[in-house]
Amino acid sequence: MEPTSFLVTVSEEEIRRERRKARELRASQWWKRKRALGLCHHCGGKFSPAILTMDHLVPIIRGGKSTKGNLVPSCKKCNSERQHRLSFEETPQ
Repeated sequence: MEPTSFLVTVSEEEIRRERRKARELRASQWWKRKRALGLCHHCGGKFSPAILTMDHLVPIIRGGKSTKGNLVPSCKKCNSERQHRLSFEETPQ
């Protein structure tokens, strides 16, 4: 079966703007409360909140925005393994 591809063109300015928004949200009480649970959105593992990273469900370079509905806490392993893939895309073997 041929993999499904979801490609969009995102300018460097859009990427910079969304990363700036993500940095602002990272300092917000909303993010601190979300991260305080210590749960990785992807694997469900329990981690120290300080080591959880902010992950975009739809990555910025794939057209995702830095909004509360698109940001989740993730352990570093899951965030690294996902790279720029969407949740329905398989991880490379």
